[in-house]
Amino acid sequence: MDISKTIDVFNSLIVINNDRIEGYKTASEEAKETDLRMLFSDLSQTSIDNRKELIAEVKKLGGTPEEGTRITGKFFRAWMDLKAAITGDNRKAILDSCEYGEETILKVYKDALIQEVHELNTNEQNLLNKQYAFLKADFAKITHILNLIEEEKE
Repeated sequence: MDISKTIDVFNSLIVINNDRIEGYKTASEEAKETDLRMLFSDLSQTSIDNRKELIAEVKKLGGTPEEGTRITGKFFRAWMDLKAAITGDNRKAILDSCEYGEETILKVYKDALIQEVHELNTNEQNLLNKQYAFLKADFAKITHILNLIEEEKE
């Protein structure tokens, strides 16, 4: 196992969690509906917890944790769509943007778990699997609300 590769994996996950925290912080500030503000706060808290654990692991490995965000590419598009949806006050569009952002972070975690599995020890794999499970639960919250919106239309 290459410790520097493991640190790189954790740092990339720190950054995407930072992106998610900032995105949901903005969404929470802009949302008009209390239930959405609470949802965004909960989703952000998942990434705050994830980040804290990842930072501890990077430090334990002797690395320097990444700071800041790199909202680029797909993730940037998701947050810009979210901001536009909130401005337009379209609940379904807001949640569609959240769903897209959640799919993005789940893919990043899944890729890390699959592609970098040989760089991670059992404890590190367990940590990432646990975080992935929490992110999947957050994704399920969003899809559940979207399903309810669809059922209301019928």
